[in-house]
Amino acid sequence: MLLPAERRLLLGRFVRSRREALPPTAGGRRRTPGLRREEVAERCGISTAWYAWVEQGRDIALSPGALGRLAGALGLTAAERAYLFELALQRDPFPEAPGPDAVPPALEAAVAAVGPPAYLLDRLWRARAWNEAAARLFSPWLGGDDPSLLAFVFRDPAARAFIVDWEERARRVIAEFRADTARAPDDPALVALVAGLREGSADFARLWDGHAVAARDGGERRFRHPEDGILRYEQVTLLPAAHPDHKLVMLLPRPERPPA
Repeated sequence: MLLPAERRLLLGRFVRSRREALPPTAGGRRRTPGLRREEVAERCGISTAWYAWVEQGRDIALSPGALGRLAGALGLTAAERAYLFELALQRDPFPEAPGPDAVPPALEAAVAAVGPPAYLLDRLWRARAWNEAAARLFSPWLGGDDPSLLAFVFRDPAARAFIVDWEERARRVIAEFRADTARAPDDPALVALVAGLREGSADFARLWDGHAVAARDGGERRFRHPEDGILRYEQVTLLPAAHPDHKLVMLLPRPERPPA
């Protein structure tokens, strides 16, 4: 993919700044900071001329594999690597993903501090933390053995009675999940999750094969609670800036509609 001139120049400046920030190799005094271009090129397994063209913002093709090697040679952090791929308009084939137990303590505290039902989802929409109000509202899901929201919606018989307008909401959940995970469709954990849901739910397979895509939005959510009857909420979803792989979902109570 060939990039616009301004983006190529910005990428070149970024790569050069990261090269110059690296500690120089031993051997005599240096008039320039960081590593030499040929040293980075050697680490990447590419030609010095090609690397120089990257820094100069030349009109050259940048493959995901070459960008990955460049990120490794420059010792980029996860945020810097993501920025490199964003500048190059490429998808990182090996994005850094947190382990399943890496729940940020600050987010756990934030969930607990919320009064209305609130829960924290990870990148595969597994519940990682929730408050007491959410535990009471979603007792069939959060009180079970599987933290997966998708598994609850599509494999737990209680979900069909609990979620008002189940078919519509299930269709929307699939479309939002597909859009949310599009950055790494080959993620082994995602592939395994989808395969398991397809095998265990004909409805999931049917809707997943529809390839619908939608942005995750808020709006009204209605549930048929076994003790409290029909409950109406306004869903608000927040993406923590420091942990964009998580989602903080809050359900704000909505007043009952006046009788017609």
